[in-house]
Amino acid sequence: MSDCGFPFRAMSGVNRKEKKYAKLMRNQPSNITFSSSDQGAGRSGMGPSESPIYNPRNSSFTSLQGTIGGHVQQQQQVASSHQPSSYGDHQRSSHKGGFRGYRGNSRGSCRGYSQIPKIITATTFAQARAAEINAMLKAVTHKSGSQFLQSLPPTMRRRAMSHNIKRLPRRVREIAKKEVEKISQLKKEQSKSKSRKARRRHGNLLMEFNRRQRKNIWLETHIWHAKRFHMVKKWGYCLGNKPTTKSYRACYRAMTKQCLLQDLSYYCCLELNGTENNLLQALARLSSTDAGATFASVSCLSGKCQGSLVLYKADQYPEKPLGPVTFLWRPKTQSESSSGNRQLWIWTHPALKMELLTELRLVCQCLDVPVPEPAPNECKTITHEPEKQTKVVGLKRKQQGKAGEVVIPEKKIVGNGTRDPLTIVLWTSLTTGITIEDLTMEILRFRLIGPLSHCVMFEALQAADVLKNSEGREVTEMHCWWSEYCKRPENMNRHNCQRDILELLLGVASPAEISAGTVLGLTVGDPRLNMPKNRTTAVPDLSQPEDLEKLRDLRLNGIGAEYAQSQIWDRNVRNVVTETKIPEQKLNQMRSKLLVPGTHLDLGSQESKIPILLVQQPGKMAGQEHTGWGSGWDILIPKGWGMAFWIPLIYRGARAGGLQEGTKHSQYKGLPHFPDDFPDCPAGIQHSVETEKELIGKYNKYPPAKRPNYIHHGTMTPFRSPWQQLVEEWEAQNQVGDIKLAVSGKEQEQRFEARNPNKKHIGVRENKASEATPNEKKPSELEEVSESVTTLEPNIGCENVQNLITQGTPAESGHVSVLRSRKLLKQISMWCQPSSSRGQQTQRYRGPAQVQMASHAVKSIICSHPRFLIWVRLSLLKKGNPVANATICVPSKEDLHLLVSDPNCPGPQESKHRDPFKQNCKALKNKKKRALSKAPETTAAADLGITSVSGCGVNLVQGLWPDQIQNVTSHCSRRTIGYVSQGDFSLIVGCGEALGFVSLLGLLRMMSNQQQDQRGLALVRNPASLQYRFAKINIEV
Repeated sequence: MSDCGFPFRAMSGVNRKEKKYAKLMRNQPSNITFSSSDQGAGRSGMGPSESPIYNPRNSSFTSLQGTIGGHVQQQQQVASSHQPSSYGDHQRSSHKGGFRGYRGNSRGSCRGYSQIPKIITATTFAQARAAEINAMLKAVTHKSGSQFLQSLPPTMRRRAMSHNIKRLPRRVREIAKKEVEKISQLKKEQSKSKSRKARRRHGNLLMEFNRRQRKNIWLETHIWHAKRFHMVKKWGYCLGNKPTTKSYRACYRAMTKQCLLQDLSYYCCLELNGTENNLLQALARLSSTDAGATFASVSCLSGKCQGSLVLYKADQYPEKPLGPVTFLWRPKTQSESSSGNRQLWIWTHPALKMELLTELRLVCQCLDVPVPEPAPNECKTITHEPEKQTKVVGLKRKQQGKAGEVVIPEKKIVGNGTRDPLTIVLWTSLTTGITIEDLTMEILRFRLIGPLSHCVMFEALQAADVLKNSEGREVTEMHCWWSEYCKRPENMNRHNCQRDILELLLGVASPAEISAGTVLGLTVGDPRLNMPKNRTTAVPDLSQPEDLEKLRDLRLNGIGAEYAQSQIWDRNVRNVVTETKIPEQKLNQMRSKLLVPGTHLDLGSQESKIPILLVQQPGKMAGQEHTGWGSGWDILIPKGWGMAFWIPLIYRGARAGGLQEGTKHSQYKGLPHFPDDFPDCPAGIQHSVETEKELIGKYNKYPPAKRPNYIHHGTMTPFRSPWQQLVEEWEAQNQVGDIKLAVSGKEQEQRFEARNPNKKHIGVRENKASEATPNEKKPSELEEVSESVTTLEPNIGCENVQNLITQGTPAESGHVSVLRSRKLLKQISMWCQPSSSRGQQTQRYRGPAQVQMASHAVKSIICSHPRFLIWVRLSLLKKGNPVANATICVPSKEDLHLLVSDPNCPGPQESKHRDPFKQNCKALKNKKKRALSKAPETTAAADLGITSVSGCGVNLVQGLWPDQIQNVTSHCSRRTIGYVSQGDFSLIVGCGEALGFVSLLGLLRMMSNQQQDQRGLALVRNPASLQYRFAKINIEV
């Protein structure tokens, strides 16, 4: 039994030793194996009577085995070129029973012979030992933290040696000491952060915040927003996009019934100084009276109102616009009246700043380059001479550097952190005398939206107290500007009148009752001293005011220009107010010393005095619905006082909003939002490109089964709007359509079939545009268009994909522009018949009941504006929520008859299109799979030379049309005239609304073919839907 059980008892130990030996020998060359026929093979794989013999003929080793136990063994030849089995099989066969022979085969005598090879080829021998050499080099060159311990034999290694170098042998101590110092220095350099307690110290935290502001500018309310908002990096700023809480409807209710607060300090301010005539003469080249008010508007020039307009490149109106700006003139003072100099502020979006600055320098002839701004240092260390100072108990010790020098702690960045705060960016013209100064982040701007905005603002702000003569002598230098200001009687009279107007405004129910853009200058006290203990809600005063006549005059005439004056226009005053602000820590210390905790802290003459400007923001002014919605106030304050004003406004019941709330505010007012809704501006084009790239990346992250196939839905551009191609095709089709009027219908069908024999096979429907009327004939003086109407060629197989995409694509010639002429907009708006939001009832408006479209007026508009877009608002008649990039189409006569017969009809439906690139995408996918299966795993598909489509070089994504598209107007069954820029379910009207642009030629052609009672009806279809929805087009002026 013992003999029978011996192999089973020894099996476990043998297997472990075999596996261990196989692990050690796994790097040995595979072209040499040893015989496993002898059960007495040793650890080297050969028995005592085996020896490898080199065969020079076939460059292999031969294992010669002698006679063992009176038997003659045959020779076994092993060659790498004739091995049928794998490397693992050789390992298993060569080590089988080897350990048992090493121990138990000692009784077998070696009666064989060993033969040493006479010749060795160097190349073959080196190849056989290549793996061993690589393993040895890797082991030698690999460095680890315990290399000095690895140099010792295992019997001498101790755990304490890694902590105490003296326990090592003397010959290794110097090497170990250098290694430990090197490792400790490396850890110090690579350490990302200290402990949390050290990182949260005020000095280290402030230094980290200042470092992070060098690249992207932080607003003064950044930390407050970062805790409550989703932050995004846009236009060089870190801005709050939307709140982290569910507050979409809450923000809308705040704009409608309460108050919404926004931080618009990222808007850039440019200050222009010079004579009034020179400024108006230079700025007149950037605007036109045809588009509305300009810089020379009477109400704006006096300084009592804020103006807004769209600027263009110099002498390029109505093409090449720059973007919208708001401007504010400083009211005339006695010094300005005598010298003739005026001061102008232009507020612009940061995406528009550089282009606007370039044009301003061009028209003002300020071509001198400003002084370069030195990059501020991360940490400033100043060494002072050592002075003997007595140690004061209870005070914190000063920070010291490594060398013992005193380190001045870094101050908080106030304003623009990307440039030196002491450097003034200034351009001066020696010819015109105009000076342009960049005031970015020098003046903060907060916006309050809603009917309770003036209640919130007036409760948080209180007019500053007038200093008496006795108090003025005791005032220190920190408030010297206010004491000097109070010495003049005219200044005191103006300040008292501004205080009375502020109290009078409390009787106004809504900011919409005040004149649009009204400006009120004011000097207020520190708002931190009037904060309530808990957050409250501002409530309007319902009691009837005493001075009804003054209130009525204020509503009709607004605030006078003399009361719009403020010391915030003076740079020196702004700097003094910023530098002399009492820190929050000092205020808290003063509060802690009050006799009764929680009472009002009265600083008297030591209280800070802050000059501000209050600017009324008009609400919805376009159209005849919801007039005045979204009105509010803007507060302009000096830098450094952002949080001091923000927290008191929040404690009065204002709800904070971000960029998303600003977009919705513009959408509900029916105004284009910059830069999303300005496709003719450089900033708008850049924003469209970035948005398309982001949406395509998001689309590619989903598998094909979990994302819409836009080719089946007939959507060629789901992530952008091809405005340039849209206006070019409408211009070409308008010319070709008039030429076809003299050709019979039968000949037109024959020409169409000859050009498009297989058009239906690729899923593109035939053109069903309605017949042109005689009023649409184009005059002979219209310039000929070089482009021609292109049609989509059929696609059969991969070889025709390139022709399908590139053939007939209109050239990118010219530039698309948006119509902003108020005269033409009013005329087209009357043709569209203003109606209610759902388009079911015609509202009363001044003018004739029915306005006929005169043929000469349409011809003149077509001749003067061939490639223009027009801003429209679409209200869906029934259910449906339009989204961005939805198509606006022309309804056919059958669609209009269907709407008359069935008013509850949802609308026509587009038939599903066939995907002509489906087979190409499948072939590409299969080719990638085959190539990746043959190639190593680390090889990318791009390294294999695989193009998107075999032999075509076209980048195809399943479900998307290629980059180069064509025939966007007649791709579907309904002709496209425009696209939606922004759309959603409107909470203000309770139905789906959309804002977008349509081609001016397409709109006029559509309205001329419609009846009087159906004029302005269009179809809207979302990119991922086949359902058309009826909508009413409104042009609001």
